[in-house]
Amino acid sequence: MLKLSLDALQILDAIERGGSLAAAAKELFKVPSTISYSVSRLEEALGVTVFERAGPKVSLTPAGRALLKDGRYLLKAAQDLEHKVRRVASGWETEFSIGMDILFSPALIESEIRSFYAVTNSTRLRLSQETLSGTWEALLDRRVDLIIGAAGEGPAGGGYVAELIGSVPFIFAVAPSHPLANVAHPLSKADLTGHRVISVADSARRLPARTVGLLFGQDTLTVPTLRCKFDFQLAGLGVGFLPERWARPAIDAGLLIEKEVEEARSPENFYMAWRSGETGAALDWWCKHLRQADLLERLATQWQKTSAVPGLAAI
Repeated sequence: MLKLSLDALQILDAIERGGSLAAAAKELFKVPSTISYSVSRLEEALGVTVFERAGPKVSLTPAGRALLKDGRYLLKAAQDLEHKVRRVASGWETEFSIGMDILFSPALIESEIRSFYAVTNSTRLRLSQETLSGTWEALLDRRVDLIIGAAGEGPAGGGYVAELIGSVPFIFAVAPSHPLANVAHPLSKADLTGHRVISVADSARRLPARTVGLLFGQDTLTVPTLRCKFDFQLAGLGVGFLPERWARPAIDAGLLIEKEVEEARSPENFYMAWRSGETGAALDWWCKHLRQADLLERLATQWQKTSAVPGLAAI
């Protein structure tokens, strides 16, 4: 007879993430005494100490860490099984997760979200955002079911189906106050190396992080979002490539200066992708409707509303 249950693993997981029995009790809608009793029963059944207690705070023992590490795989497998059974019964996924590159605001698919809820209320939607390789990684690691706006070619090894959304041209831009603004000739590597570049951080945790437009030895200011990069370049804190249709209104207003560079950045391809062999009514619905949506045109319209230009509404 098994001495370990999924309920016990769920309790251990909640305690470890919350740092206390009280936090786990709140998350699982149980009283702390029930949580404490469950842990004691588990330790007694296994004959090991799972948690070290220091007042209200608890921490895993080495045995507890080993138990929870593999136990989380069992919890994920059980969750996947539940979703599969419900999907087979109804045809609709119980939850559908969409990951978007930070270039694409979730507001771009507002109309599709409204249409989706008009068709079904049995599927919970979850939206998240990643950057560069992190978008692909979220799909392959099963953190999302569909990705929108994944930049560049997908990782080697396959396991996914990708469809091209379109390409976005990038231009090199600097603030009028930046020293490079007064350079008359096309900027070379020698011109750029001595100046700070602003780069958006890749959110990948496992895949190799991708960098774009960086030179070896160049000072780099790494920021969390493309919007932050845009604002910092407006402020003259650094230089770099920006999406052309986002930067153009600021250039026309004199807030940025477009500079020619010897090594221009090629247009970036963006993809929609999902895991191979997976089916479901929600996945089918989103693929069908996103194919009909001109996301890049919506994106360009949104960029034109940038708050960088006085009098225009914020993004």
